[in-house]
Amino acid sequence: MSAGFVVRPAEDPADREACFAVREEVFVREQGVPEDIEYDAHAGADHVLAVREDGVPLGTGRLLYGEAAAGRTGGAPSVGSLGRLAVTREARGLGVGAALVRAIEDAARARGLTAVDLHAQTRALGFYERLGYTAYGPEFPDAGIPHRAMRRPV
Repeated sequence: MSAGFVVRPAEDPADREACFAVREEVFVREQGVPEDIEYDAHAGADHVLAVREDGVPLGTGRLLYGEAAAGRTGGAPSVGSLGRLAVTREARGLGVGAALVRAIEDAARARGLTAVDLHAQTRALGFYERLGYTAYGPEFPDAGIPHRAMRRPV
């Protein structure tokens, strides 16, 4: 438990529903990402969920690995892809995002991966840089939002 919340693997259907509810709140409603591109076929990824002490979901993220990550990592089999990191408005500034990133990195190490890539919204570059990620390549649009690729050894 940390600052009134816990981060844990999202293992059962109720956890997955909570992950999708957070993603809908942050990406679809708040940022205007079209719902049809927010929900993809990566249900087999390692998902993590941050919940408040009373069980209210605060944030989520996921790790893609193997073939599912190849298109996002340049095809490197030892590199995972962190994605769909979302923290509810009420939980921002409480350390939830950093705790989710660290949990995803732990999952990457447990899978024998050596690094984690991510596609960061450019407004979030500083957040990821503080966690040890380095940007590479040009800026690109994703869902109409500017992004940069970033990587960190784990």
